[in-house]
Amino acid sequence: MEALDERIWIADGGTVPFFTLPYSTRMTVVKLDDGSLWIHSPIKLSADLYQALNELGDVRYLIAPNHLHHLFLEEWQTAFPQADTYGTQEVIAKRQDLSFTGELVTKETYPWSQEIHQVLFTGSPVMQECVFFHSPSQTLIVTDLIENFSPDAFNAWQRILAKGTGILAPNGKMPIDWRLSFMCRKQEARAHMLHILAWQPKRIVLAHGEIILDNATAFLKHSFSWLKV
Repeated sequence: MEALDERIWIADGGTVPFFTLPYSTRMTVVKLDDGSLWIHSPIKLSADLYQALNELGDVRYLIAPNHLHHLFLEEWQTAFPQADTYGTQEVIAKRQDLSFTGELVTKETYPWSQEIHQVLFTGSPVMQECVFFHSPSQTLIVTDLIENFSPDAFNAWQRILAKGTGILAPNGKMPIDWRLSFMCRKQEARAHMLHILAWQPKRIVLAHGEIILDNATAFLKHSFSWLKV
C-alpha cells in the first residue's frame, strides 16, 4: 500500500477486462479516528494485502460505490466477517447473493460521516455513483465518475478507443456513454458537481487511471465542462 497522507492509503490491483479494454483497479483505505479501516472499492485480496491491513487496523467497512465495483466483495466478506458492507441501491439489487449492512445515499448519517462526506451522483438511468471526500486529507475518492488512464496502459487501437471515449490522461472524464445518459437531467448532475467542488479537494483518487495530485479543482471543472460548472 502507498500512503497519500496521514490515515489514507491506496493499493493497486490487477486489471479486469471491460469493453475490450484492460481496466486497472485501485482501492482506497482510510483509517478513521477510532482506528477502524474504511475500504473503498476493494481490489482482489492477496495474502500480502491481508497482512498489511491487519497490521494497520480493524477492517470495519467495505464500500461498493456503484454497481460495477463489486467483483471482489465476496472474498473480502469471507476474510473479514466482522466488517459491514455498504453499497448503492443498484449494486445491492445486482448482488442479492451478498449481505449488505446499508445503502449509500447522500443525506443519511454513517459511522464515518464526521471524517468522510459523501454525495450520491444521480441524474442518469444507467448508473449512480456514491462519491466520497476524506475531509482531513482533502481527498476526493471516485471510481467511474472520472477515468484517467495513462496512454501507456493500452496498445495502439485501444488508445484510439480510450481517447474517443474521453478516458485518456491527462484529460480524463466520465466515459462518453455515461455522460450521454445525463442529457435529460443535466441540472441534477450539475448540482452534484457543484456540491463536490464546494469541498475544495486538493487531490483526486481514481479507481481507474492516474490520480490527480495538483490543481484538483481546475481538473474537475475541465473534466465536467459538459455540465458547465
